[in-house]
Amino acid sequence: MSKPKLLSRILSLFSSRTQVGVDKAGNRYFTRTEEIDGAMKEKRWVVYKGQEQDPTTIPVEWICWLNGQRKKAPTPEELIELEARRERVKQNIELLKKKEEEEIKSGVGQSKAIKKSDTPDLKSFMKQFPELSIDQNRDKEKAARPSVNKTRERSSEPTGSGASYQPGTWQPPS
Repeated sequence: MSKPKLLSRILSLFSSRTQVGVDKAGNRYFTRTEEIDGAMKEKRWVVYKGQEQDPTTIPVEWICWLNGQRKKAPTPEELIELEARRERVKQNIELLKKKEEEEIKSGVGQSKAIKKSDTPDLKSFMKQFPELSIDQNRDKEKAARPSVNKTRERSSEPTGSGASYQPGTWQPPS
C-alpha cells in the first residue's frame, strides 16, 4: 500500500470512530463498526491520557467492555456508584483491621493454636457407639473376608465388592 493510501486509510479509521466514554483517569474509549470477511464487527479501543500507556489505569468495567464481556459501555452513574462501593469496602477493611488489632492487644478472642497432640482421639470417639467398637468392626471385616486358600465356585454373575472382592475369580458363563 502506498503512503498516501495508508494515510487516508488511517484517517478514515479515526474519523469513523465514536467516543463512548471517559474514565476517571482521563482515558477515552472508542468504538467503530467495520466489515471483516463479509460480517459487520465492532472494534473497541482505548486512547490513554498522556504519553504513558498504562493498562493498569483502566477500570474493570471498561476492561470488560473492551473485551466484549459486556455489550454496553459503563455509564457515568454506574462508575460513580461502583467507585463509592469500592470506597466503602476499603473503609470496612480498615475498621476490621483496627478491631482485630484491638482484640489482639486486649487478648480477647485469641484462638488457641492447634498442635499435633490436640488431634481428635478416634478410640474415645468410637466409645460413644458401643455397638460399633473398633475391635468388633475388625472382627466383622475378618469374617467377611474369605481366606485366600479356599477355592470358590464360579457363578454366572459377579459377586462381592470391597474387602471380599478378589480379581480373577469371576468367569463369564460359557
